[in-house]
Amino acid sequence: MLGHPAPEPFEPALLRSTRSLRSLGIDPRRGGWHHVRYNAWVEEGLWSGLTPEQRHAALVHAADFGTREPGTHVYALASAAALWGLPRVGRWPDHVTVLATGPRTRGSRGIHVHVGVPTEDVVVNGVRATAPARTVIDLARTEPFETALCAADHALRHGLCSSHDLARAAAAVAPRVRGRPAAQVVAALADARAMSAGESFSRARMFQLDLPRPDLQVPLEDEDGPFGQGDFGWPGVVGEFDGRRKYAVPDGTDVETAERVLWAEKRREDRIRRCSRLARRVWRDVVEVTPMARVLAEQGIRPVPRPVWVDLARRPAA
Repeated sequence: MLGHPAPEPFEPALLRSTRSLRSLGIDPRRGGWHHVRYNAWVEEGLWSGLTPEQRHAALVHAADFGTREPGTHVYALASAAALWGLPRVGRWPDHVTVLATGPRTRGSRGIHVHVGVPTEDVVVNGVRATAPARTVIDLARTEPFETALCAADHALRHGLCSSHDLARAAAAVAPRVRGRPAAQVVAALADARAMSAGESFSRARMFQLDLPRPDLQVPLEDEDGPFGQGDFGWPGVVGEFDGRRKYAVPDGTDVETAERVLWAEKRREDRIRRCSRLARRVWRDVVEVTPMARVLAEQGIRPVPRPVWVDLARRPAA
């Protein structure tokens, strides 16, 4: 499969309690350990190597670890997303969220309760969470559109759920419930062909800017034959999202190999430009919106009166 593999889940066995560390003669407050949450620590060297979603998942496991009855909470929204390894645009919250499963569900310091329709939960890495499709739809109802679309694309690409699962979860949202139109749009636009959160974020911005809907992973070919795929395609135009990882080389790579990687990408760009107009974007262009619109407009991709992406709504409700 093209693109990067799914992130590894956080391993809850890495968590250590204050008591267990002290029984080994270790005082974590003296250094070398990261305090995740009350009575939960991770070795500092391990913590520094975790991804943002893994760190939030660690917070979830630490919260469950510290409850009187571990395994009773059903984690939802961003907390469920982190457990499933779904990407997020922007910072992860500093609290965990549990689904209200009855009158006895209580929040506490650092634990928020989300009041939503009860759902069948799934055990993921030892804790209970809303299923991937339900998690995506909950994000679509409560989070910015780009965050939900990134999560939806990732869930489809890595087989966490199907398009049918998303459509069914969106349809289960009752009429007049806040965020229902947004949930339907995200379910309709989710696409397993998006290879990264950056590509999903770019597509969310295109939708919000009323640009023509692009094709994804378009075949590239010139007089010398096929040479891969472009991230986005319109007639005569190829769009590329350039994240840092596209140009990354493994640690320890010699200079000659690194130069070869960069030269190959330069040749690929030259071949694209010989057969199509090229519009490249980086994270800053997407985040700030206006630069992205300008880059695409320079190649003839401009807003249209009625962009046909989905018939459900023109754009998700604010």
